[in-house]
Amino acid sequence: MRKPDFLIAGAPKCGTTSLHAYLQQHPRVFLPDWKEPHFFGTDLDWTDRERISEAAYGALFDPATADQRCGEASVFYLLSERAAREIRDCNPAARIIAMLRNPIDMIHSFHSQRVYNGTEDVDFGVAMEIESERRSGRKLPPRVGLRQGLYYRELAQYADQLQRYIDTFPREQLHVILFEDFKSNTPESFRNVAEFLGVDPTFSPDFAMQNPNTVARSRFVGDLLGHTPKAVSRIARVVPTSLRLRIRKAMRRANTRSEPRSPMAPELRARLVKEFGDGIRRLEGMLDRDLSAWLTP
Repeated sequence: MRKPDFLIAGAPKCGTTSLHAYLQQHPRVFLPDWKEPHFFGTDLDWTDRERISEAAYGALFDPATADQRCGEASVFYLLSERAAREIRDCNPAARIIAMLRNPIDMIHSFHSQRVYNGTEDVDFGVAMEIESERRSGRKLPPRVGLRQGLYYRELAQYADQLQRYIDTFPREQLHVILFEDFKSNTPESFRNVAEFLGVDPTFSPDFAMQNPNTVARSRFVGDLLGHTPKAVSRIARVVPTSLRLRIRKAMRRANTRSEPRSPMAPELRARLVKEFGDGIRRLEGMLDRDLSAWLTP
């Protein structure tokens, strides 16, 4: 099995889809079209998908040429408590890319994504209030998807998540990108990633916008795409994987429209700034970076 040379490990809604798309254009880099296979992270509790087999995971990288650096992007590797060790056991030389943004904005955006995917059924403020009940198995949406994805506060604990990778890999194998930097100067952020991966940093991809806030045109179609009936899945297996992915992407595009996200209530943001303050200050020390803007209600 060819092993990934690098992994974009998360976090969700922090620019990973854009970086994945830009790196796919680099002639010395290979990423499969299937973003987020989540082969690592065996502690992640998926209620609507089976873990990809080792053979199928290795096959994702078969098209890569010998001179390409191959990798993949799975946004919950940071959240997982096991993924760092599992990646190291697979390839101790793997390079890890972590993308982080203001954790309050991240979980707010991720909540919108779950609503779009049909795995969230209450508004953001209510979701934060009932998080402890959901950990006990109560007040869950009809479709859960990734169970840990309902624990928004846990998703926001960047310092704990990053520490697992610092403890597992040499520091030079870890590259952290802040969403603000990535958004304000995408070409420079891309060049830094290319240098980190050891490929030509002068290559310039098409920096088109990726993954804006979206809503589903049809909830029924969205649910079908998110949770395909077993009978349909069995029929679909006769279709080549690459074609299935293209069909699914086309259906999602047809069922999607962009829409600005509803703003967060100021009093809720103020409470979350206070609640997440210690973790943000820990992250400041780990990155040697001023994150005071994240602490401003």
